[in-house]
Amino acid sequence: MILDAKSIHSALLRTSNELLDESVQSAIVLDLNSLESLSDDVVSQVEQWYKQQPCPIVGFGSSQSTTTRCVDVVVESEKEVKTVLRRIGGNPQAATVLVQVLRTAEGLPYEDGLVIESLGYSTLQAGQEFKQWLATYQSKKPVAPHVESGEPVLLDRKGNQLTITLNRPENNNSYTVEMRDALVDSIRFVQLDKDIREVYVKANGRSFCSGGELTEFGSVSSPTLGHLVRSQISPARLLLSMADRFHFHLHGACVGSGIEIPACAGKVTADSKTVFWLPELAMGLIPGAGGCVSISRRIGRHKTAYMVLMNKKISAEKALEWGLIDDILEHGE
Repeated sequence: MILDAKSIHSALLRTSNELLDESVQSAIVLDLNSLESLSDDVVSQVEQWYKQQPCPIVGFGSSQSTTTRCVDVVVESEKEVKTVLRRIGGNPQAATVLVQVLRTAEGLPYEDGLVIESLGYSTLQAGQEFKQWLATYQSKKPVAPHVESGEPVLLDRKGNQLTITLNRPENNNSYTVEMRDALVDSIRFVQLDKDIREVYVKANGRSFCSGGELTEFGSVSSPTLGHLVRSQISPARLLLSMADRFHFHLHGACVGSGIEIPACAGKVTADSKTVFWLPELAMGLIPGAGGCVSISRRIGRHKTAYMVLMNKKISAEKALEWGLIDDILEHGE
């Protein structure tokens, strides 16, 4: 069921549960092009109604429509409508928390947005969707990452310039607790040394960062403790406070935190073959390393929701078009 200019009036008087039960789906779909025929007053009513709905609102139509402010994500074909409804239906709780976090964080100071994101992430860690994914994953007896020698993060200081290099190449620089803590220490060093004016962040190996280390998922004793840890140890929070001093150069796979953290920087470049992916929904989660704030600040909440809900891998060219990165530069340029 897709609500258009004719059916939206009666929908405004009904609850989301009634609409979802009638359509037998986990999201409400609006025909954006049809809604453009409505008066400004009615569109404003739809926008207020949308903000109160405890479920994702999908817009079917052009991303250039003036009515996109009434939806969480925009899809442009019937095929994409089916895909996004199937994806939302697979993990409706995570999808709902995602859009609620993106709605709420929009326009907030980044510090507040990160708190909202962390609370949403912790909520889902205690939920059935994440627990089901974790049980399935652990039943496959996954192998822990290979133990690599040397420091997880390398520092190279030359005058007022600092180069930070992620140094777990055999594990594709997965975002482990070890990597997180070392990265935080490096960024705090920059924060304390005002003489460092430019920081260049890159990575050794095939990929910049393959995202959170899955074998560590669920290892924190409680979701509450996880939230408290993120509140105190957050690369995203530190980076956003001094973004103009940082330039991240990406390559290979940038998954989850592998793009959420770089998106906090003032400048982000990537090799032409770099691929970006936010796969958290399938785990019953949302981006939790700052991405609901950093990525949405770069490309907007609609495209951020699109990446998560549609499970789309984004090329460097598309990332540049959207503004997720600032330029395409081959390594060494």
